[in-house]
Amino acid sequence: MDTTTWYVIAMIIYLAAMAAIGFWSYKQTDQYDDYVLGGRGLHPFVAALSAGASDMSGWLLMGLPGALFLSGFSEIWMAAGLLVGCWCNWKWVAPRLRAYSEVAGNSITIPSFFENRLGDKSRALRVIAAAIIIFFFTFYVSSGMVSGGRYFESSFGGDYLTGMLIIAAVTVFYTFVGGFLAVSYTDVVQGLLMFVSLLIVPIMAIIALDNPGDIFSFAANNPYGTDGVIDNPDYFNLVAGVSAGVIIGNFAWGLGYFGQPHIIIRFMALRKPSDATQGRRYGITWMFLSILGAVFVALSGTVFFTQENYSITDQESFETIFLDMAQVMFHPLPAGLVLTAVLAAIMSTMSSQLLVVSTSLIEDLFMIFAKRKPSEHVLINLSRTAIVAVAVIAAILAINPSDSILGLVGFAWAGFGAAFGPLVLLALYWKRLNAAGAIAGMVTGAVVTVAWGMSPLADVLYEIVPGFFLALLVTIVVSKVTKEPSAEIQSQFDEATRLATLADKEDVDFEEAGQMAKKEA
Repeated sequence: MDTTTWYVIAMIIYLAAMAAIGFWSYKQTDQYDDYVLGGRGLHPFVAALSAGASDMSGWLLMGLPGALFLSGFSEIWMAAGLLVGCWCNWKWVAPRLRAYSEVAGNSITIPSFFENRLGDKSRALRVIAAAIIIFFFTFYVSSGMVSGGRYFESSFGGDYLTGMLIIAAVTVFYTFVGGFLAVSYTDVVQGLLMFVSLLIVPIMAIIALDNPGDIFSFAANNPYGTDGVIDNPDYFNLVAGVSAGVIIGNFAWGLGYFGQPHIIIRFMALRKPSDATQGRRYGITWMFLSILGAVFVALSGTVFFTQENYSITDQESFETIFLDMAQVMFHPLPAGLVLTAVLAAIMSTMSSQLLVVSTSLIEDLFMIFAKRKPSEHVLINLSRTAIVAVAVIAAILAINPSDSILGLVGFAWAGFGAAFGPLVLLALYWKRLNAAGAIAGMVTGAVVTVAWGMSPLADVLYEIVPGFFLALLVTIVVSKVTKEPSAEIQSQFDEATRLATLADKEDVDFEEAGQMAKKEA
């Protein structure tokens, strides 16, 4: 068989496995809460890999290695910011959000948590939050479909539209059928595939080199300059060739974690708040080693493609070095499985986003206007219908993409980080927060992100920086000058804080801790 046939077989094996997990999850899901949040029974290992896989898209396997290969370690700031942000998110947000989301009316979505946490009777907070989720995630899902189409086009030489539709259809199928459990467990498989691939490829490449130590002498080995070999003595310099604004903006990607609905929803699904400690260990280990693998893909690639006289497909941004190295070193079948790691990164992110958008449409918009609560079966089917509807709209946008993949992702990441990030932190740690401040800050974050991102200022500083800090300031000021929360809301805050503190001790049963917190309150 030729190479392409082996690649297709590998892809079929992978897609069939995803569909099988979706069918298994369907058998485990008979309640609406199970479909949306997995019945709050997610193991910390599953939550950690699911959050990581849905976060780290194709950028980790293609964008980061390519940027490091081309420009050097000045491109590492974004990865460093994301690693720090991920740790802080698991440390400060995960345990409290798990406890508080249950105390606050057993909230199963981020907008419903905001509403229940602040006692907003107007429903405005919930509706605006849902609208922000639907707006930004529609573009986010569309970027995933664009990635899928381009992946199919470059890896198999197929048609962009055909590839986009195949990948979108499988992703929609297992999300549609299995809901949250399907998304979470497919993310685990996808996260492990990404992890193993990012470790194996650079290790095998380094073994294949005549002198592995040459990976630390990039300046003498880079044959891709305009005049042949170029010297780059600043390759390992973290600040060479970049402005302070670029460094701050790249590192500030870490701020986005606090407001990403498809990531923090995993915290709400944990079995108990103390699981966040294990989840942090699993998640940070996975992320650190994956980023390290991506770094060594770039370093080994600088020598590998010179020594072996192999060519890199992408001669502009060099984002295909991971794929090219895998194709050179492995038999077509395992090489095809490695290639699916990129597909896994795309699909894991897209499925998580589809589920969050559909849940907001039903739980945060439809349910608040419905005259009576539909049955569990009807709610699940409505969520499934919403998944298909969002996927269709995103696919239409992806047919003729008008922006780069990274541009779409960066826009949505900043939007969520600025609109929801400050609000999540203040909701969990500041008793004085009220609904008026939350609404003002959330709108400020979203508007500033869009306005800044569309202006020339975006070339100077990433829009999440002004968006996040202006939203934080507005939320605090408006909360201070308006009426303080009711005694009931403040009492609920104390109860949730005590519960999170007690349950953070791993030897304390969560249910028992809840009873203790209520007695103390």
